[in-house]
Amino acid sequence: MNILGRSLDRRELERRTGHLRQVGGTRHFEYSSGKARGVEAVEFNTGSGLVFTVLPGRGLDIIDCTYKGVNLVYLAPGGVSHPAFYDPHGFEWLNTFFGGLLTTCGLTHFGDPQKEGERELGMHGRYAGLPAVRFRDDSRWEGQEYRLQISGMVEECALFGDKLRLERSITSGLGSSHLVIRDRVENFGFRSCPLNILYHINCGFPLLDETSEMHLSSGRIDENAVRHLGEVCEFSPPQPGFQGQDYLHTMLPDSEGRALAAMINPRLCGGLGLYLRFRTDTLPYLNEWKMLDEGDYVVGIEPVNTKIVDREMLEAERRLPRLEPGECREMEVEIGVLEGPAEIEEFQDKVRTLQSRKGGQA
Repeated sequence: MNILGRSLDRRELERRTGHLRQVGGTRHFEYSSGKARGVEAVEFNTGSGLVFTVLPGRGLDIIDCTYKGVNLVYLAPGGVSHPAFYDPHGFEWLNTFFGGLLTTCGLTHFGDPQKEGERELGMHGRYAGLPAVRFRDDSRWEGQEYRLQISGMVEECALFGDKLRLERSITSGLGSSHLVIRDRVENFGFRSCPLNILYHINCGFPLLDETSEMHLSSGRIDENAVRHLGEVCEFSPPQPGFQGQDYLHTMLPDSEGRALAAMINPRLCGGLGLYLRFRTDTLPYLNEWKMLDEGDYVVGIEPVNTKIVDREMLEAERRLPRLEPGECREMEVEIGVLEGPAEIEEFQDKVRTLQSRKGGQA
């Protein structure tokens, strides 16, 4: 494994350390004050400079993320809240939204609040207010590599309602500058139900700034993006009263079926970027959420499985993903760091290669 530029096998590392946490590992803790009191957390330190915090009490989503001490994500004003503070009505989701590296939206609804008959669907669904069960830390040696891994299960279910079970693992390794999220969603009920899932990944200052650029393997973009084509991948300083914008990209996969996207700031620490690589068979789109207001200065790069519109509209267009009883679907999202001009240029070359295949915009 590579530890800060030095290649060491297991025995050589053990000769040099009294405890593995000298170079990295997972650290379990619990928040002890305010709205966060009682929320479980697991800090990953990969030993490469990548440090991030997973919240089992909030669906195994991820809040803090830094690289060599530099923050990469947007943190919402309310911070971490215990699930007891979650309110499913209307836009109340925003009061417990922490932003961070990952907030999962779904599992049966995302987007703005809406009503289906007598049923109210609150903003972005219930997932982010649900704690994981059967949570475990499976970190271990695998040959000469030390794998950092936690996993657990989140169920969104109700009497007379939909019954979905998500099994999630988050994996990295000592010396690694990336992590992989693997989700498997099963309909354990006895009737068909919607599956709407969005991975709300939130870039913030100093990664996000007027010098930042987005690079992604976009094959097509929606009409709104076409109207703002010159601005889609460029950013400005905070602007008073900025109105949020959403652009939906249909993504082009590489030879392994993965799409690419990155927020890159070439002037930050000699060049720094946050990249995504995700499966397009189950996550064919990326929603770009641009919010450049004062204080609310964030850009979301969000793999998603369908358009972010009312479920009734999706149903009418035959674009509402569904799981039949007993059916499963798997999603995979890799998130990592690009450091320095060479890594950034290599990533950009891959994106350019993929984009050269596209047949236009729609």
